[in-house]
Amino acid sequence: MAQTVLYIIIGFIVFEFVLSKTLSWMNMKTWYKTLPPEVKDLYDAEKYVKARDYANANNKIGTLSASLSLIITISFLSFHGFAWLDDVVRAYTASPIWQCLIFFGLFSLVSSIISLPFELYETFVIEEKFGFNKTTPLLYITDKLKMLALSIVLGGGLLALLTFLFGVLGNKFWIAGWALVSSISILVAMFYTNVLLPVFNKLTPLESGELRSAIEKYAAGVQFPLTNILVMDGSKRSTKANAFFSGLGHKKNIVLYDNLINDMTTDEITAVLAHEVGHYKKKHILQSMVLSVGQMGLLFFVFGLLADNQLMGEVLGAKQNSFHLSLVAFSLLFAPISMVTGLLMNLFSRKNEYEADAYAKATYGAAPLISSLRKLTINHLGNLQPHPAYVFFNYSHPTFLQRMKAMQA
Repeated sequence: MAQTVLYIIIGFIVFEFVLSKTLSWMNMKTWYKTLPPEVKDLYDAEKYVKARDYANANNKIGTLSASLSLIITISFLSFHGFAWLDDVVRAYTASPIWQCLIFFGLFSLVSSIISLPFELYETFVIEEKFGFNKTTPLLYITDKLKMLALSIVLGGGLLALLTFLFGVLGNKFWIAGWALVSSISILVAMFYTNVLLPVFNKLTPLESGELRSAIEKYAAGVQFPLTNILVMDGSKRSTKANAFFSGLGHKKNIVLYDNLINDMTTDEITAVLAHEVGHYKKKHILQSMVLSVGQMGLLFFVFGLLADNQLMGEVLGAKQNSFHLSLVAFSLLFAPISMVTGLLMNLFSRKNEYEADAYAKATYGAAPLISSLRKLTINHLGNLQPHPAYVFFNYSHPTFLQRMKAMQA
């Protein structure tokens, strides 16, 4: 039985890889097709070639990285690498909590070492070549150390608590685990801007002037509970710009990338924020949170049924099961369901984007939002006509052309 389940897992991993690479190949082909008349003038000839080369460079490094990951994963499963690592950990400590922490710590360390050359190449070669990268080597190292510290404190703490709950409650731990993870997700959403984001970026209040006045006037006009307008130093890492708001309840913080302010007009920035306000007014944030918590509950419920099943360890080649082996086996077994839920979440997200665009159009205007999206697409060297199948599987937002047509309708 364990061997059959292992073959099924490997089969899906291969299927997912082939599907992903086929979609990427189909998407790259669209760069050589004639552009629709609505967007054919967005790029000049030189910049279009640059955008195509950027997509091709990312596709090549992505394919190389995914291929190596496929080989390592299948080898690790076929030659019982997880079971071997489990034996190493068990020889060091008998504590289930420390076994889990050391197991995933070593696994994460090896994964990070393998992925490091690809990350460095993407950041300091591809992004640098096409004019996006502003990250210095010192900043890159500092970010890595900060991420490591957060992973140890937050990730390690969460793993330790889940392992403890499983040891105390057995299969019934899923309710407490669900409540714990859901609570942390809600807390992160509430305090992300005030607590986590300042660890990596400097946030300063938007100075008084035309832009601040325009944003405050719009927010007041649509009864949006604006608390702070903050500027983030995103330009120290990349020339790519963005904007978002965060917070739950009645306290809302709007965060603008500093390079967004430099690249866009006051009307365009306000239109972007009108789109974000649309998400709030349409309760998209709340709906997404409820769906995420519900999905998490389903995941914990199914895992609770399987966590202490000896089969979970046997699938990975281990003679005895453990909480951390069950987590690995379950993540592999749950992958097909995760793909389906991911597709459904993308559909839900794209619907929400259309609704937020419609809200911005109704309360501020379509023209400035279209203009801002056009600038973002061009500045990010985006694909103007990605393949529909690639969009269906990978895009959480509609394409620029789809959004433009919807707002012009």
